[in-house]
Amino acid sequence: MRLIPLLTALLVTVVLYLAVFQRDAMLAFALGEAGAQQPETETGGADGVATVPAATDAVRVVVLRSQARTVDSAVIVRGQTQAARQVEVRAETAATVMSEPLRKGAFVQKGALLCKLDPGTRDAALAETRARLAEAQSGMPAAQARLDEARARLSEAEINFRAAKKLIQGGYASETRLAATEAAVRSAEAAVATAETGLKSNEAGIEAATAAVAAAEREIERLDIVAPFPGLLESDAAELGTLMQPGSLCATVIQLDPVKLVGYVPETEVDQVKVGARAGALLVSGRRVMGEVTFLSRSADPTTRTFEVEVT
Repeated sequence: MRLIPLLTALLVTVVLYLAVFQRDAMLAFALGEAGAQQPETETGGADGVATVPAATDAVRVVVLRSQARTVDSAVIVRGQTQAARQVEVRAETAATVMSEPLRKGAFVQKGALLCKLDPGTRDAALAETRARLAEAQSGMPAAQARLDEARARLSEAEINFRAAKKLIQGGYASETRLAATEAAVRSAEAAVATAETGLKSNEAGIEAATAAVAAAEREIERLDIVAPFPGLLESDAAELGTLMQPGSLCATVIQLDPVKLVGYVPETEVDQVKVGARAGALLVSGRRVMGEVTFLSRSADPTTRTFEVEVT
């Protein structure tokens, strides 16, 4: 019966040994983690997150893989849309409108007729200037012929003068004859000068008549007031029967393609805006558009201290 006390003493000895020398193993066994081994590293999924437990009592950390990327430093301003071009087409001569007016909102192509003015007596004036030009041109052959005749007489007078000089040297002619031939030379020279002046006067008359014809033709061209570029009419064209004077408004034409964006950059951010830089805009309609900076004012508005910027 002494076997039971011996077994009890042996069991107590084992328990004391484990409690003193194998305490960590017993605690791990009691917590249900005994014998479980963790891998040294565990790599996360595609998001680049990794957990690294070095030991059972290590502190868990989270690691993110960093990647270099460009961070935009955009300058945000408020602005408005404007027409790319706008021009007030005005009359250059005085006349009465003889064409039906185009209504505002109508689209016109480049060169389209906006206002047709009454020619009046301009056609007759053009015909008169052309007749004067023809008359001046017809006088050219006669003027040239007179010059040629005067030069021929001068040549003849010079020959006679040289012959008289030789004769007088030989004693075969008198001083009177020599003086007469010399006077004939002077008279021929004057006739040549007169003929040259007449020819130049005729050439000047041709140039004046040509200029008059060009002016008359230009005056007739001014009767047709046309659109300088394709666009929309911002206002009605001049009404039929309206008396136009130089500078009178015929119509206003605007070009909306492309649209120009105009904004105002604060003085503190103007250094971040450069001509040629890409720019975007969100319109009130919700549409997003892209363009580039085409103009940046060099001087600030004296009231708001902002700089005008244009994007097209």
